[in-house]
Amino acid sequence: MVVNPSDRAGEIPDTGIPAAAAAEMTIAEQYDWHRGYLRRHPVSRRNFLRGSAALAAVGAVGMSPFGRRAYAEDAPLAVANRRVGYGSDASSQLRLTAQLSRNPAGATVFLDHGPTPALGATAEAEVRNLVTQIPDSAGGVLAAEQFYVHAPVDGLAGRAPHFYRWRTEDGFVSDIRSAFTAMPSARNALAPFRFTMMGDQGTDTTPLLPPGLARGDYDDGYYKPDNAPAVAHTENVLSQIIASRPDFHILAGDIAYADPSGLGKPPTFVPSGGALPSGFDKFNPFVWDVYLGSIEASASTTPWMFATGNHDMEAAYPVHGYAGHLARMDFPGNGPAACPSVYSFVYGNVAVLSLDANDVSYEITANTGYSGGTQTRWVADTLARHRADPNIDFIACFFHHCAYSTVQAHASDGGVRDAWAELFDRYRVDLVLQAHNHAFERSDPIRKGAPTRAAGDRATVYPDTDGTVYYTVGSAGRPRYTFQPGEQESYRGHETADTFVPNSYVWTSGGEQHPEAVAWSRVRFQNYAFIRVDVRPGVFVSEMDVVAVDEYGRELDMLTFRRPVKQ
Repeated sequence: MVVNPSDRAGEIPDTGIPAAAAAEMTIAEQYDWHRGYLRRHPVSRRNFLRGSAALAAVGAVGMSPFGRRAYAEDAPLAVANRRVGYGSDASSQLRLTAQLSRNPAGATVFLDHGPTPALGATAEAEVRNLVTQIPDSAGGVLAAEQFYVHAPVDGLAGRAPHFYRWRTEDGFVSDIRSAFTAMPSARNALAPFRFTMMGDQGTDTTPLLPPGLARGDYDDGYYKPDNAPAVAHTENVLSQIIASRPDFHILAGDIAYADPSGLGKPPTFVPSGGALPSGFDKFNPFVWDVYLGSIEASASTTPWMFATGNHDMEAAYPVHGYAGHLARMDFPGNGPAACPSVYSFVYGNVAVLSLDANDVSYEITANTGYSGGTQTRWVADTLARHRADPNIDFIACFFHHCAYSTVQAHASDGGVRDAWAELFDRYRVDLVLQAHNHAFERSDPIRKGAPTRAAGDRATVYPDTDGTVYYTVGSAGRPRYTFQPGEQESYRGHETADTFVPNSYVWTSGGEQHPEAVAWSRVRFQNYAFIRVDVRPGVFVSEMDVVAVDEYGRELDMLTFRRPVKQ
C-alpha cells in the first residue's frame, strides 16, 4: 500500500508519530517510539485492568473453569485456554500451553502427563508474563497483564496418544485430555492420515474487557447485510473442522485479530464509538483471552500450527511485533533465529513449512525485509532437504499473503512471488496454502507463473510435472470479500465455463497495483470454507485428496495429488 504522508495529517499532539517519520518506520522503530511514549505517560501496576469483568473475557465461550473474578489478585488460580502443538520433531515432541486466570504470585504450575490416563510423570511449567501498555484514543493508557504456561514433552513414541492435565500447587486440577504425536516418516510406519487448514479466523464473541465494547469492534461481527450477521460463521467453520477429526490443523495467519487494523502501526485502544487516530492500529490484548478459549475444544487435543499474518504484527511488543506470540505460543523453533513463526515439521510422508510472508510483502511493508534474506535462504535449504528425502512424498507450504489470488481486496502479492515462487517450482512443491483474502480460491497447477493445464473438480494432478497448486483459504470467519468486478464464482455445481479474469492485479515493489489478466484461477467461492486433506501413503504411488468444505459441511471442490514413491 502506498501511503501519502499528507494522508496522515491531523495527528494528535504527543500521541501520534510525525507523518513523515511514520511513513518510513519499521515495526521495530514503531515499538521504540511506543516505548518512549509510555515512558512519558507512565502507568503503575496497581492500575492495570483487572477484576470481575476480566473473567467474562476469558470465559465468555463457556469453556473456561475461571470464576467471575479472573485477573483479581485474590481470585483462585486456574488454568484454561489449553493448546497443544508439535516440537521440531513432530513424531516425538509435543508442546503444551495454557493461560492462567491471574498472576501466579510465585505459585508453581505443573503438567502431569503420561502414556495412559494414569499419567505418571510431572513437569514444572514455565510461566511467561506478557505485559501490555498502550495509549488509548482518549489520551489515557490501557494496561493488561496476562500469564501463560508452557511445558515441552519430548522422547515420545510416534503417533501415540499422550495424556495430560494442568495442576497448580494451591489446588486447581484440570480434567485429563490427550493429544497424538505425528506419524513417523519411516515407510514401514505409514498409514492414511488427515489434516485441515484455513486462515483469517478471529472470534464470534465480543470481549468484555475493557467494559462497554459493542459487537463488531474487536470480533468478527462487522458484517454487511449479505454476510448473514445473525450466523456464527467462525463457530460454524470451527465446528466442521472438529467434526473432520484431523490429525493436525494449520492456520495461515491472521489468528485472533486483537489488532483489527493490520498495518503494523503503533497500537492504540479505541473504545466503541471512538475514532482511530491517524498513524495507529486499533489493538485490544483481551481479544486473545476470548480467542484462545474459543479454539480450546479442538486445540487442546489436536495440534494447531500457526503462521503469522499482517494482523499478527502487534507493535505493542518487540521482536518485530511477535513477542506477544512468543509469550502465548510455542513454535517449533527450527527456522531462522530472526523469524519465530518460520519452521518446518514432518508428518508421515508430508513435509510442512510455515513461512512469514510479512517479511517479503510488497503490499503491507511494516516488516518487509526484517530477516535480511535469511528466511528465503532457509526456505531454499529446507525445501532442498525435504525433496531429497526418500521418505517424503509431498511438500506443503503455508503462509498469509497470496502469491496467486484474484480477490479484489488484496489480490496477488508480487513480493511473495519474487521471493519464493521460483523455489516452489525448483523443488516441486505440491501445495501452497495462503489466506489474507477472505474467500476461497484454487488455482490450476502453475509453473513459471503460468498454468500448465486445466484442473477441474475431481481432477488428478501430478505435481512433479504439472506444477504447484495454490489455494487461498482466508475464509475461516472474518467477513467475506468480493472478487474482481464482473468476476464470477465457479465451484462444484456452479461451474463457469470460462474462468479467465481480465482485471486482477499484483502488488509491485513500489507499492502499486499492477493490472494483470489471469488464466490460472480455476475455483472461486465467496463464502466461508476450509480445506480437508486426506493423505494415502503408498508403496509405489502416494496420493493426497484436497477437499474444500463450506461452513455447513458441503464439499465444493476436490483435487487428487499423485506422486510416485522414490525407490
